[in-house]
Amino acid sequence: MPRTIRQAQPPLEFIPPKLNLFVVKMLQWLLPAIMRSRTAIRRVEATNVEVLVDLLRQFHEGKIRFLLAFRHPSVNDPFSMAYLLGRIVPKVARQQRVALHRPIHAHFMYDRGIPLWAGSFMGWLYSQLGGTPIHRGKVDRVGLRSARDLFANGSLPLAAAPEGATNGHTEIVSPLEPGLSQLAFWCVEDLRKANRTEDVLVVPIGIQYRYITPPWREIDQLLSQLEADTGLVVTAVNPQDAPNERLLYGRLYRLGEHLLSLMEEFYSRFYQQPLSTPPSLEQDNRAAAPTDPGIPLSHEAFAVRLNTLMDAALKVAEQYFNLQPKGSVIDRCRRLEQAGWDYIYREDLKAIEQISPLEHCLADRIAEEANHCLWHMRMVESFVAVTGKYVLEKPSVERFAETTLLMWDMVARIKGENPFDRPKLGRLKAVLTIGQPLSVSDRWHDYEGNRRNAKQAVMTLTQDLQTALEQMAVRE
Repeated sequence: MPRTIRQAQPPLEFIPPKLNLFVVKMLQWLLPAIMRSRTAIRRVEATNVEVLVDLLRQFHEGKIRFLLAFRHPSVNDPFSMAYLLGRIVPKVARQQRVALHRPIHAHFMYDRGIPLWAGSFMGWLYSQLGGTPIHRGKVDRVGLRSARDLFANGSLPLAAAPEGATNGHTEIVSPLEPGLSQLAFWCVEDLRKANRTEDVLVVPIGIQYRYITPPWREIDQLLSQLEADTGLVVTAVNPQDAPNERLLYGRLYRLGEHLLSLMEEFYSRFYQQPLSTPPSLEQDNRAAAPTDPGIPLSHEAFAVRLNTLMDAALKVAEQYFNLQPKGSVIDRCRRLEQAGWDYIYREDLKAIEQISPLEHCLADRIAEEANHCLWHMRMVESFVAVTGKYVLEKPSVERFAETTLLMWDMVARIKGENPFDRPKLGRLKAVLTIGQPLSVSDRWHDYEGNRRNAKQAVMTLTQDLQTALEQMAVRE
């Protein structure tokens, strides 16, 4: 939610899916032009597409129901998935002489918050494309009921991102949320109650982005911009020089450590959070020049400091909303998001026009404060997958770019700019991999019986899906 919220709102309404095949066809026809204007993606490639073609054939023959569980490293993923279904799958189907129902498309689940920052038109468009919204931070019974019905009875397969949010890393999969696995078991249950024989499958889909031409120069320029924005001495680089990975890594590490130190001081001084920077590490890092080969590469210490900082930022927001810090970082972010929405989109303001002007002003103040408080959570949300050694392990141009862009996100949020208006460093190629389907129906006997069995079966399916996506994220 990058826009500033200064007024309390009535509760968010559910946006029902209203699949419009004309809108689907128009979007598929315009998709290449839209991708060229809105993203840096210039090519989309996919492997094992024949698996998906066969699944779609079986789906339309009434033999199976399936869900496409796709990786979510970037906000560009919906474009990549749309291109896969609308362009690549039909081409492979023609090559195999398999007749598929047109248009080839999927219902999909999306975060109810997207229309809040992307605009009401996006809510209308997602509805027309057959999307169904879900509140990520609470038990959204209406949203879950809609997704459950689409999974079991929709005219198209269902698609969803089990990570729940982007993490900015092509080669790191965030911990998966168990809701998707639970939804799959509910589909089996619904089919059995209706005496239907379709098998239920979950299909993992990997998504990676690679630069067509390595944008080393653009990364260097963006680092220079970030150095200037954060008060560091801008490193002078001769444009004629070849990219020096060690120099770039030194600058990247120095920038990351500087941002970390600034934010530690910020939360320690103004929010009384118990943060401290190890004196020796801070002194060594501040003293080291970006060309100094002795720059400490103690990524373990960096990761510990980053995790401590994220914990402190979340505690600031949790204290405001009177929440206890429970669960993983992602769990805490989701609970905070919902708490903020409860203060902004008020259930008790369904008839907002009937309250007094003074009550309205008080509600507006609470909404504005809640929106400001969510800023702490948004900062953390961008760094949930950061390990401190991602670039060091494999200094590829993609990892350099992803990490630099995450730091740009942080600086943009601090400056009050739109973090979704990211710089485009170079032209991208999207690479999608269709994995082998995971049968949910075959696991039904492990699920039924009691709550303990059901919980374990959901956890096992989630872990198997996590493993499948991680294997596809590995790049040699």
